[in-house]
Amino acid sequence: MALNYEPVKELKIGLILPSKGPGTGPEVLDAGCETAVDLAWKSVWVTDHLMVPRGPEADEYGCILEATTALAWVGARYEMLTLGTSVLVPAMRDAPLLAKQIATIDVLTKGRLIVGVGVSDAYDIPEYTNLGKADRFPDRGAYLDEAIALWRHLWSGSTDPFLGRFHQLEDFTFAPLPVQGASLPIWCGGRSPRAVRRSVSLTNGWHGAQTGPQDMVTRIPDIIAVAEALDRPLPTLSVRCRVKFADYAGPPYALSGGAHNMVKDMVEFARLGVEHLIMVFDSDDPEGLERDMRRFNDEVVVEVQERLAAERP
Repeated sequence: MALNYEPVKELKIGLILPSKGPGTGPEVLDAGCETAVDLAWKSVWVTDHLMVPRGPEADEYGCILEATTALAWVGARYEMLTLGTSVLVPAMRDAPLLAKQIATIDVLTKGRLIVGVGVSDAYDIPEYTNLGKADRFPDRGAYLDEAIALWRHLWSGSTDPFLGRFHQLEDFTFAPLPVQGASLPIWCGGRSPRAVRRSVSLTNGWHGAQTGPQDMVTRIPDIIAVAEALDRPLPTLSVRCRVKFADYAGPPYALSGGAHNMVKDMVEFARLGVEHLIMVFDSDDPEGLERDMRRFNDEVVVEVQERLAAERP
């Protein structure tokens, strides 16, 4: 039987926490999490960079909280929220240590973690150099593939040798295991054919960014074709969306054009089978973030969920 995505009857709304910028800190993280809980949003997410070079990129990522540490702090304070990374870059880090960090967060938060991963873009070469991993950059895709395989191996509780290109483990123990075990959800970010294939063959989900409904119309057939060719289940679809209340022409894509247009786009995402929409707001101070989240929820999310509920059989 041919694979296909079914319309989603209730979107799961998440928030990209403002874990970067000069105003980041416990106050703004608390504001985002507390408001998400109050609005019954499902998840909060953090972005990953470690040491970008001086220049334009530093304006956005020069001041940023370390992703796994920030999630552990948030997870201990807000027990009702799912936690996620959007996205970790294993090739900038080290896969065995990440396996332990991810497992630790999953244990301490009782199985509430989703790990988004990616390979980063060409302009990130200086960051790899700063981290002492410039030689890994050309092979970052292969490193990510092996990292995922290594994580699944360790999280399963197996003590069999793992003999990969980058990691050779023969005499090791790994405990405690994640609460979710080897099935801990991993989502793959990226727009390349290799990223699409990875999302189907190695992970549980495809995590898009700067991607609108019309982009998904062309993306989904590629995902379905790969899943059918590999005889694999369809990955969960998620999209990270920036919210622009003011007029915005783009590119890149953002939810914009007023509440009516935002509702239309979000309903279309759901009809295409996107399960998770993870929102990014420009506000990075506690009061502004809460204000924008509540406005978006009242003007957009409530109507979206009502429309989807009315379409249920």
